[in-house]
Amino acid sequence: MMDLDTVLIVCFAIAGLQALAWIFVWRAWRHLYELRFLAAGFAAIALGLLLMILRGGEPEAWAVVLANIVIKLGLVMLADGLARFLGQPRRAAIGIPLLVLYILSWTAAVGLDPANVAIRIHLSTLFTAVMMSVMILCLLRDRTQPASLRWIMIGFLAEYMIASFVQSAIEPLGGGVSSPVLADRHAWYLLQGSLFQIVFFACLLFMVSARLSADLQEKNEALSREITERRRLEARLGASIETERALRDEQSDFMRIVSHEFRTPLAIIRSSAEMIGLAGDPVSPATRERVVGIGEALDRLFGLIDRFMADDRANGFRPELLTLAPLLETVRLHFAMTGQEERLNFSVGDGGVRFFADPEMLATAIINLVDNALKYSDRLIGVDARESRDGLVIAVSDHGIGIPEAERSRIGRRFFRASNAVTRAGTGLGLYSSQRLLAYHGGTLQLLSNEGGGTVAVIRLPRSLATGQPQPEGAMA
Repeated sequence: MMDLDTVLIVCFAIAGLQALAWIFVWRAWRHLYELRFLAAGFAAIALGLLLMILRGGEPEAWAVVLANIVIKLGLVMLADGLARFLGQPRRAAIGIPLLVLYILSWTAAVGLDPANVAIRIHLSTLFTAVMMSVMILCLLRDRTQPASLRWIMIGFLAEYMIASFVQSAIEPLGGGVSSPVLADRHAWYLLQGSLFQIVFFACLLFMVSARLSADLQEKNEALSREITERRRLEARLGASIETERALRDEQSDFMRIVSHEFRTPLAIIRSSAEMIGLAGDPVSPATRERVVGIGEALDRLFGLIDRFMADDRANGFRPELLTLAPLLETVRLHFAMTGQEERLNFSVGDGGVRFFADPEMLATAIINLVDNALKYSDRLIGVDARESRDGLVIAVSDHGIGIPEAERSRIGRRFFRASNAVTRAGTGLGLYSSQRLLAYHGGTLQLLSNEGGGTVAVIRLPRSLATGQPQPEGAMA
Protein backbone atom coordinates (compact mmCIF):
# COMPACT_ATOMS: atom_id res chain seq x y z
CA MET A 1 0.00 0.00 0.00
CA MET A 2 1.34 3.46 -1.00
CA ASP A 3 1.60 5.81 1.94
CA LEU A 4 1.38 9.60 1.78
CA ASP A 5 5.16 10.17 1.69
CA THR A 6 5.55 7.82 -1.29
CA VAL A 7 2.81 9.60 -3.22
CA LEU A 8 4.41 12.95 -2.38
CA ILE A 9 7.77 11.79 -3.73
CA VAL A 10 6.16 10.50 -6.92
CA CYS A 11 4.27 13.76 -7.44
CA PHE A 12 7.43 15.79 -6.76
CA ALA A 13 9.41 13.75 -9.30
CA ILE A 14 6.69 14.19 -11.95
CA ALA A 15 6.46 17.97 -11.44
CA GLY A 16 10.23 18.41 -11.35
CA LEU A 17 10.81 16.42 -14.55
CA GLN A 18 8.05 18.36 -16.31
CA ALA A 19 9.66 21.67 -15.27
CA LEU A 20 13.02 20.51 -16.70
CA ALA A 21 11.32 19.34 -19.88
CA TRP A 22 9.70 22.73 -20.47
CA ILE A 23 13.02 24.49 -19.84
CA PHE A 24 14.69 22.35 -22.54
CA VAL A 25 11.80 22.93 -24.94
CA TRP A 26 11.96 26.70 -24.38
CA ARG A 27 15.73 26.78 -24.97
CA ALA A 28 15.21 24.88 -28.22
CA TRP A 29 12.52 27.32 -29.45
CA ARG A 30 13.33 30.68 -27.87
CA HIS A 31 10.58 32.50 -29.76
CA LEU A 32 8.03 30.56 -27.67
CA TYR A 33 8.80 32.71 -24.64
CA GLU A 34 5.50 31.66 -23.00
CA LEU A 35 7.01 28.28 -22.19
CA ARG A 36 9.06 29.95 -19.47
CA PHE A 37 5.89 30.56 -17.48
CA LEU A 38 4.84 26.94 -17.85
CA ALA A 39 8.27 25.78 -16.71
CA ALA A 40 8.06 28.16 -13.72
CA GLY A 41 4.59 26.87 -12.87
CA PHE A 42 5.67 23.22 -12.77
CA ALA A 43 8.82 24.21 -10.85
CA ALA A 44 6.70 25.98 -8.21
CA ILE A 45 4.47 22.91 -7.84
CA ALA A 46 7.56 20.71 -7.44
CA LEU A 47 8.96 23.09 -4.81
CA GLY A 48 5.70 23.03 -2.85
CA LEU A 49 5.65 19.24 -2.89
CA LEU A 50 9.28 19.19 -1.74
CA LEU A 51 8.38 21.43 1.20
CA MET A 52 5.62 18.97 2.10
CA ILE A 53 8.11 16.10 2.07
CA LEU A 54 10.60 17.96 4.25
CA ARG A 55 8.16 19.31 6.85
CA GLY A 56 7.80 15.99 8.73
CA GLY A 57 4.91 14.31 10.51
CA GLU A 58 3.95 17.20 12.83
CA PRO A 59 4.57 20.33 10.75
CA GLU A 60 4.42 23.86 12.03
CA ALA A 61 1.47 25.98 10.93
CA TRP A 62 3.68 28.23 8.76
CA ALA A 63 5.14 25.18 6.98
CA VAL A 64 1.66 23.94 6.07
CA VAL A 65 0.65 27.37 4.74
CA LEU A 66 3.90 27.93 2.82
CA ALA A 67 3.82 24.60 0.97
CA ASN A 68 0.22 25.06 -0.16
CA ILE A 69 0.79 28.68 -1.20
CA VAL A 70 3.77 27.71 -3.38
CA ILE A 71 1.69 25.01 -5.10
CA LYS A 72 -1.16 27.43 -5.74
CA LEU A 73 1.35 29.97 -7.13
CA GLY A 74 2.42 27.28 -9.58
CA LEU A 75 -1.21 26.83 -10.66
CA VAL A 76 -1.54 30.60 -11.24
CA MET A 77 1.59 30.58 -13.41
CA LEU A 78 0.28 27.61 -15.42
CA ALA A 79 -2.95 29.48 -16.14
CA ASP A 80 -1.08 32.64 -17.08
CA GLY A 81 1.38 30.69 -19.28
CA LEU A 82 -1.47 28.92 -21.09
CA ALA A 83 -3.20 32.25 -21.79
CA ARG A 84 0.04 33.76 -23.12
CA PHE A 85 0.72 30.71 -25.27
CA LEU A 86 -2.76 30.97 -26.83
CA GLY A 87 -2.21 34.66 -27.55
CA GLN A 88 -4.81 35.89 -25.06
CA PRO A 89 -4.66 38.58 -22.34
CA ARG A 90 -2.62 37.75 -19.27
CA ARG A 91 -4.50 36.01 -16.46
CA ALA A 92 -2.19 37.08 -13.63
CA ALA A 93 -4.58 39.95 -12.93
CA ILE A 94 -7.09 37.33 -11.78
CA GLY A 95 -4.67 34.85 -10.27
CA ILE A 96 -2.58 37.19 -8.09
CA PRO A 97 -5.51 38.81 -6.19
CA LEU A 98 -7.08 35.39 -5.79
CA LEU A 99 -3.77 34.04 -4.45
CA VAL A 100 -3.55 36.90 -1.93
CA LEU A 101 -7.09 36.17 -0.76
CA TYR A 102 -6.20 32.48 -0.53
CA ILE A 103 -3.13 33.24 1.59
CA LEU A 104 -5.13 35.34 4.04
CA SER A 105 -7.94 32.83 4.37
CA TRP A 106 -5.62 29.83 4.72
CA THR A 107 -3.49 31.62 7.30
CA ALA A 108 -6.60 32.47 9.28
CA ALA A 109 -7.94 28.90 9.03
CA VAL A 110 -4.68 27.35 10.22
CA GLY A 111 -4.23 29.90 12.98
CA LEU A 112 -7.80 29.75 14.34
CA ASP A 113 -8.56 26.04 13.97
CA PRO A 114 -5.46 23.95 13.07
CA ALA A 115 -7.33 20.66 13.46
CA ASN A 116 -10.07 21.56 10.97
CA VAL A 117 -8.72 20.20 7.68
CA ALA A 118 -12.07 20.42 5.91
CA ILE A 119 -12.16 24.21 5.78
CA ARG A 120 -8.71 24.29 4.22
CA ILE A 121 -9.72 21.70 1.63
CA HIS A 122 -12.82 23.77 0.78
CA LEU A 123 -10.69 26.87 0.26
CA SER A 124 -8.21 24.94 -1.87
CA THR A 125 -11.04 23.47 -3.96
CA LEU A 126 -12.54 26.89 -4.54
CA PHE A 127 -9.16 28.31 -5.64
CA THR A 128 -8.55 25.36 -7.96
CA ALA A 129 -12.01 25.66 -9.49
CA VAL A 130 -11.50 29.34 -10.30
CA MET A 131 -8.11 28.77 -11.94
CA MET A 132 -9.39 25.74 -13.87
CA SER A 133 -12.33 27.84 -15.08
CA VAL A 134 -9.90 30.50 -16.29
CA MET A 135 -7.96 27.88 -18.29
CA ILE A 136 -11.18 26.40 -19.71
CA LEU A 137 -12.29 29.90 -20.78
CA CYS A 138 -8.96 30.42 -22.57
CA LEU A 139 -9.36 27.14 -24.43
CA LEU A 140 -12.95 27.93 -25.42
CA ARG A 141 -11.92 31.29 -26.89
CA ASP A 142 -8.92 29.92 -28.74
CA ARG A 143 -9.00 29.27 -32.51
CA THR A 144 -5.31 28.57 -33.08
CA GLN A 145 -5.24 24.98 -31.81
CA PRO A 146 -7.06 21.94 -33.21
CA ALA A 147 -10.60 21.73 -31.82
CA SER A 148 -10.23 18.06 -30.78
CA LEU A 149 -7.13 18.84 -28.73
CA ARG A 150 -8.78 21.79 -27.03
CA TRP A 151 -11.85 19.75 -26.06
CA ILE A 152 -9.74 16.89 -24.70
CA MET A 153 -7.89 19.34 -22.48
CA ILE A 154 -11.15 20.99 -21.41
CA GLY A 155 -12.51 17.55 -20.48
CA PHE A 156 -9.57 16.71 -18.24
CA LEU A 157 -9.71 20.12 -16.57
CA ALA A 158 -13.42 19.65 -15.91
CA GLU A 159 -12.76 16.15 -14.57
CA TYR A 160 -10.18 17.51 -12.13
CA MET A 161 -12.62 20.20 -10.98
CA ILE A 162 -15.31 17.58 -10.39
CA ALA A 163 -12.84 15.35 -8.48
CA SER A 164 -11.86 18.33 -6.31
CA PHE A 165 -15.48 19.09 -5.55
CA VAL A 166 -16.10 15.42 -4.64
CA GLN A 167 -13.06 15.43 -2.35
CA SER A 168 -14.27 18.63 -0.74
CA ALA A 169 -17.80 17.23 -0.31
CA ILE A 170 -16.81 13.98 1.37
CA GLU A 171 -14.15 15.54 3.60
CA PRO A 172 -16.66 16.58 6.35
CA LEU A 173 -17.75 12.94 6.52
CA GLY A 174 -14.26 12.12 7.68
CA GLY A 175 -14.00 8.92 5.67
CA GLY A 176 -12.79 9.99 2.31
CA VAL A 177 -12.11 7.37 -0.31
CA SER A 178 -10.91 3.99 0.88
CA SER A 179 -8.63 1.95 -1.37
CA PRO A 180 -6.42 -1.12 -1.01
CA VAL A 181 -3.70 0.82 -2.90
CA LEU A 182 -3.72 4.25 -1.24
CA ALA A 183 -3.26 4.77 2.47
CA ASP A 184 -5.68 7.66 3.02
CA ARG A 185 -7.77 10.36 1.35
CA HIS A 186 -4.85 12.82 1.21
CA ALA A 187 -2.84 10.39 -0.87
CA TRP A 188 -5.84 9.99 -3.18
CA TYR A 189 -6.09 13.77 -3.54
CA LEU A 190 -2.37 14.04 -4.39
CA LEU A 191 -2.66 11.21 -6.91
CA GLN A 192 -5.46 13.12 -8.65
CA GLY A 193 -3.12 16.12 -8.81
CA SER A 194 -0.29 14.08 -10.35
CA LEU A 195 -2.65 12.64 -12.98
CA PHE A 196 -3.75 16.17 -13.82
CA GLN A 197 -0.10 17.23 -14.26
CA ILE A 198 0.61 14.35 -16.61
CA VAL A 199 -2.43 14.97 -18.82
CA PHE A 200 -1.89 18.75 -18.76
CA PHE A 201 1.75 18.25 -19.76
CA ALA A 202 0.82 15.90 -22.61
CA CYS A 203 -1.85 18.23 -23.98
CA LEU A 204 0.57 21.16 -23.84
CA LEU A 205 3.16 19.16 -25.76
CA PHE A 206 0.65 18.48 -28.52
CA MET A 207 -0.28 22.17 -28.55
CA VAL A 208 3.36 23.21 -28.90
CA SER A 209 3.75 20.72 -31.72
CA ALA A 210 0.68 22.15 -33.47
CA ARG A 211 2.01 25.68 -32.97
CA LEU A 212 5.39 24.79 -34.46
CA SER A 213 3.71 23.06 -37.40
CA ALA A 214 1.57 26.14 -38.04
CA ASP A 215 4.61 28.41 -37.82
CA LEU A 216 6.51 26.17 -40.23
CA GLN A 217 3.61 26.18 -42.67
CA GLU A 218 3.36 29.97 -42.45
CA LYS A 219 7.08 30.34 -43.10
CA ASN A 220 6.86 27.98 -46.06
CA GLU A 221 3.99 30.01 -47.49
CA ALA A 222 5.94 33.24 -46.96
CA LEU A 223 8.97 31.67 -48.63
CA SER A 224 6.82 30.55 -51.54
CA ARG A 225 5.43 34.06 -51.91
CA GLU A 226 8.92 35.50 -51.76
CA ILE A 227 10.15 33.08 -54.43
CA THR A 228 7.22 34.01 -56.65
CA GLU A 229 7.90 37.71 -56.13
CA ARG A 230 11.61 37.22 -56.83
CA ARG A 231 10.81 35.39 -60.04
CA ARG A 232 8.47 38.19 -61.07
CA LEU A 233 11.12 40.80 -60.32
CA GLU A 234 13.72 38.71 -62.11
CA ALA A 235 11.48 38.59 -65.18
CA ARG A 236 10.99 42.36 -65.01
CA LEU A 237 14.72 42.87 -64.58
CA GLY A 238 15.39 40.63 -67.57
CA ALA A 239 12.92 42.62 -69.65
CA SER A 240 14.54 45.87 -68.49
CA ILE A 241 17.99 44.57 -69.40
CA GLU A 242 16.77 43.55 -72.84
CA THR A 243 15.18 46.98 -73.30
CA GLU A 244 18.37 48.70 -72.21
CA ARG A 245 20.43 46.50 -74.54
CA ALA A 246 18.11 47.38 -77.41
CA LEU A 247 18.37 51.09 -76.57
CA ARG A 248 22.16 50.85 -76.44
CA ASP A 249 22.21 49.16 -79.81
CA GLU A 250 19.97 51.88 -81.20
CA GLN A 251 22.21 54.52 -79.65
CA SER A 252 25.31 52.89 -81.16
CA ASP A 253 23.66 52.76 -84.57
CA PHE A 254 22.61 56.40 -84.25
CA MET A 255 26.13 57.47 -83.27
CA ARG A 256 27.61 55.59 -86.23
CA ILE A 257 25.16 57.28 -88.58
CA VAL A 258 25.86 60.72 -87.09
CA SER A 259 29.63 60.17 -87.20
CA HIS A 260 29.35 59.09 -90.84
CA GLU A 261 27.28 62.16 -91.69
CA PHE A 262 29.74 64.43 -89.87
CA ARG A 263 32.67 63.03 -91.80
CA THR A 264 31.26 64.03 -95.19
CA PRO A 265 31.07 67.84 -94.62
CA LEU A 266 34.30 67.78 -92.61
CA ALA A 267 36.05 65.98 -95.46
CA ILE A 268 34.82 68.68 -97.86
CA ILE A 269 36.16 71.39 -95.51
CA ARG A 270 39.53 69.62 -95.31
CA SER A 271 39.69 69.27 -99.07
CA SER A 272 38.83 72.94 -99.54
CA ALA A 273 41.47 74.02 -97.04
CA GLU A 274 44.10 71.90 -98.76
CA MET A 275 43.12 73.34 -102.14
CA ILE A 276 43.55 76.88 -100.76
CA GLY A 277 47.02 75.96 -99.58
CA LEU A 278 47.94 74.40 -102.92
CA ALA A 279 46.51 77.23 -105.07
CA GLY A 280 48.94 78.98 -107.28
CA ASP A 281 47.98 82.43 -106.10
CA PRO A 282 50.21 83.76 -103.34
CA VAL A 283 48.55 83.89 -99.94
CA SER A 284 49.40 86.07 -97.01
CA PRO A 285 51.06 84.60 -93.87
CA ALA A 286 47.91 85.30 -91.92
CA THR A 287 45.84 83.30 -94.38
CA ARG A 288 48.35 80.47 -94.34
CA GLU A 289 48.20 80.42 -90.56
CA ARG A 290 44.41 80.25 -90.74
CA VAL A 291 44.59 77.34 -93.17
CA VAL A 292 46.99 75.50 -90.88
CA GLY A 293 44.65 76.17 -87.94
CA ILE A 294 41.73 74.83 -89.93
CA GLY A 295 43.68 71.64 -90.61
CA GLU A 296 44.59 71.21 -86.94
CA ALA A 297 40.98 71.81 -85.89
CA LEU A 298 39.79 69.25 -88.43
CA ASP A 299 42.31 66.72 -87.15
CA ARG A 300 41.00 67.26 -83.65
CA LEU A 301 37.38 66.90 -84.76
CA PHE A 302 38.12 63.69 -86.64
CA GLY A 303 39.88 62.36 -83.55
CA LEU A 304 36.93 63.20 -81.33
CA ILE A 305 34.51 61.54 -83.77
CA ASP A 306 36.64 58.40 -83.92
CA ARG A 307 36.87 58.11 -80.16
CA PHE A 308 33.56 59.34 -78.78
CA MET A 309 31.06 58.76 -81.54
CA ALA A 310 32.24 55.82 -83.62
CA ASP A 311 33.21 53.37 -80.87
CA ASP A 312 33.79 54.84 -77.46
CA ARG A 313 34.14 51.43 -75.80
CA ALA A 314 36.98 50.33 -78.07
CA ASN A 315 39.03 53.55 -77.68
CA GLY A 316 38.07 55.10 -74.32
CA PHE A 317 40.58 56.81 -72.05
CA ARG A 318 44.08 57.28 -73.56
CA PRO A 319 46.41 58.99 -71.11
CA GLU A 320 49.90 60.04 -72.16
CA LEU A 321 52.72 62.08 -70.69
CA LEU A 322 52.05 65.80 -71.22
CA THR A 323 53.46 69.14 -70.19
CA LEU A 324 51.26 72.02 -69.11
CA ALA A 325 52.35 74.72 -71.57
CA PRO A 326 51.57 72.78 -74.81
CA LEU A 327 48.16 71.85 -73.44
CA LEU A 328 47.22 75.48 -72.84
CA GLU A 329 48.67 76.40 -76.24
CA THR A 330 46.20 74.01 -77.83
CA VAL A 331 43.39 75.80 -76.00
CA ARG A 332 44.72 79.19 -77.12
CA LEU A 333 44.93 78.10 -80.77
CA HIS A 334 41.33 76.89 -80.65
CA PHE A 335 40.06 80.32 -79.65
CA ALA A 336 42.52 82.08 -81.95
CA MET A 337 40.68 80.45 -84.84
CA THR A 338 37.46 82.18 -83.71
CA GLY A 339 39.09 85.55 -83.11
CA GLN A 340 38.52 85.41 -79.34
CA GLU A 341 42.14 84.97 -78.27
CA GLU A 342 42.44 88.64 -77.30
CA ARG A 343 39.77 88.14 -74.59
CA LEU A 344 41.82 85.43 -72.86
CA ASN A 345 44.56 86.01 -70.31
CA PHE A 346 46.67 82.87 -69.73
CA SER A 347 48.75 82.55 -66.57
CA VAL A 348 50.97 79.47 -66.15
CA GLY A 349 52.88 78.86 -62.95
CA ASP A 350 55.29 76.28 -64.34
CA GLY A 351 54.73 75.36 -67.97
CA GLY A 352 57.12 72.43 -67.70
CA VAL A 353 55.02 70.48 -65.22
CA ARG A 354 54.69 66.93 -66.54
CA PHE A 355 51.60 64.83 -65.94
CA PHE A 356 49.63 61.94 -67.41
CA ALA A 357 46.32 62.82 -69.05
CA ASP A 358 44.30 62.28 -72.17
CA PRO A 359 45.17 65.41 -74.20
CA GLU A 360 41.95 65.54 -76.19
CA MET A 361 39.70 64.92 -73.18
CA LEU A 362 41.43 67.44 -70.94
CA ALA A 363 41.69 70.08 -73.68
CA THR A 364 37.99 69.63 -74.49
CA ALA A 365 37.05 70.06 -70.81
CA ILE A 366 39.06 73.32 -70.56
CA ILE A 367 37.69 74.61 -73.89
CA ASN A 368 34.12 73.99 -72.68
CA LEU A 369 34.77 76.04 -69.53
CA VAL A 370 36.43 78.87 -71.43
CA ASP A 371 33.63 78.85 -74.00
CA ASN A 372 31.06 79.14 -71.20
CA ALA A 373 32.95 82.06 -69.66
CA LEU A 374 33.14 83.86 -73.03
CA LYS A 375 29.44 83.27 -73.62
CA TYR A 376 28.25 84.76 -70.32
CA SER A 377 30.82 87.56 -69.84
CA ASP A 378 31.90 90.55 -71.94
CA ARG A 379 35.12 91.18 -70.03
CA LEU A 380 38.56 89.52 -69.96
CA ILE A 381 38.62 85.79 -69.13
CA GLY A 382 41.44 84.50 -66.95
CA VAL A 383 42.92 81.01 -67.41
CA ASP A 384 45.28 80.21 -64.55
CA ALA A 385 47.20 76.89 -64.37
CA ARG A 386 49.55 75.93 -61.58
CA GLU A 387 50.86 73.03 -59.56
CA SER A 388 49.46 72.73 -56.04
CA ARG A 389 50.23 70.61 -53.02
CA ASP A 390 47.49 68.15 -53.97
CA GLY A 391 48.08 68.07 -57.72
CA LEU A 392 47.26 70.31 -60.64
CA VAL A 393 44.81 73.25 -60.56
CA ILE A 394 43.40 74.97 -63.63
CA ALA A 395 41.02 77.89 -62.96
CA VAL A 396 38.86 79.68 -65.53
CA SER A 397 37.49 82.95 -64.10
CA ASP A 398 35.09 85.50 -65.52
CA HIS A 399 33.19 88.59 -64.37
CA GLY A 400 29.91 87.66 -66.03
CA ILE A 401 26.37 87.04 -64.89
CA GLY A 402 27.35 84.44 -62.29
CA ILE A 403 25.22 81.58 -60.93
CA PRO A 404 22.13 82.10 -58.74
CA GLU A 405 22.88 80.73 -55.28
CA ALA A 406 19.61 78.75 -55.15
CA GLU A 407 20.54 76.92 -58.36
CA ARG A 408 24.22 76.29 -57.66
CA SER A 409 23.70 72.66 -56.58
CA ARG A 410 21.92 71.87 -59.84
CA ILE A 411 24.50 73.39 -62.16
CA GLY A 412 26.35 70.68 -64.06
CA ARG A 413 23.36 68.40 -64.50
CA ARG A 414 22.69 67.34 -68.03
CA PHE A 415 20.55 69.86 -69.99
CA PHE A 416 20.10 72.10 -66.93
CA ARG A 417 20.61 75.83 -67.46
CA ALA A 418 20.46 78.58 -64.86
CA SER A 419 17.47 80.89 -64.92
CA ASN A 420 19.67 83.92 -65.79
CA ALA A 421 21.22 82.11 -68.79
CA VAL A 422 18.12 81.30 -70.81
CA THR A 423 18.59 84.38 -73.03
CA ARG A 424 21.93 83.02 -74.28
CA ALA A 425 22.29 80.16 -76.74
CA GLY A 426 23.27 76.81 -75.20
CA THR A 427 22.26 73.23 -74.52
CA GLY A 428 23.25 72.75 -70.88
CA LEU A 429 25.80 70.08 -71.81
CA GLY A 430 29.10 72.00 -71.53
CA LEU A 431 29.64 71.66 -67.78
CA TYR A 432 28.15 68.17 -67.77
CA SER A 433 30.58 67.02 -70.49
CA SER A 434 33.53 68.60 -68.68
CA GLN A 435 32.67 66.78 -65.46
CA ARG A 436 32.40 63.48 -67.32
CA LEU A 437 35.75 63.99 -69.07
CA LEU A 438 37.47 64.99 -65.82
CA ALA A 439 36.06 61.89 -64.10
CA TYR A 440 38.26 59.75 -66.37
CA HIS A 441 41.26 61.48 -64.81
CA GLY A 442 39.99 61.20 -61.25
CA GLY A 443 39.61 64.99 -61.29
CA THR A 444 36.85 67.28 -60.07
CA LEU A 445 35.17 70.49 -61.23
CA GLN A 446 34.15 73.12 -58.68
CA LEU A 447 32.17 76.28 -59.44
CA LEU A 448 32.87 79.23 -57.14
CA SER A 449 31.69 82.80 -56.98
CA ASN A 450 34.23 85.32 -58.25
CA GLU A 451 34.98 88.44 -56.25
CA GLY A 452 33.17 91.36 -57.84
CA GLY A 453 30.72 89.08 -59.65
CA GLY A 454 31.05 86.22 -62.06
CA THR A 455 32.19 82.62 -61.69
CA VAL A 456 35.44 80.72 -61.19
CA ALA A 457 35.47 77.18 -62.60
CA VAL A 458 38.25 75.21 -60.86
CA ILE A 459 39.64 71.94 -62.26
CA ARG A 460 41.57 69.84 -59.76
CA LEU A 461 43.63 66.88 -60.97
CA PRO A 462 45.16 64.50 -58.40
CA ARG A 463 48.86 64.46 -57.52
CA SER A 464 49.45 61.20 -59.41
CA LEU A 465 48.68 63.00 -62.69
CA ALA A 466 50.87 65.98 -61.91
CA THR A 467 53.86 63.75 -61.06
CA GLY A 468 53.70 61.65 -64.15
CA GLN A 469 51.95 58.58 -62.69
CA PRO A 470 49.00 57.18 -64.67
CA GLN A 471 45.68 56.88 -62.85
CA PRO A 472 44.51 53.36 -61.83
CA GLU A 473 41.78 51.98 -64.02
CA GLY A 474 39.27 52.14 -61.18
CA ALA A 475 39.56 55.93 -61.06
CA MET A 476 38.74 56.26 -64.73
CA ALA A 477 35.32 54.61 -64.57
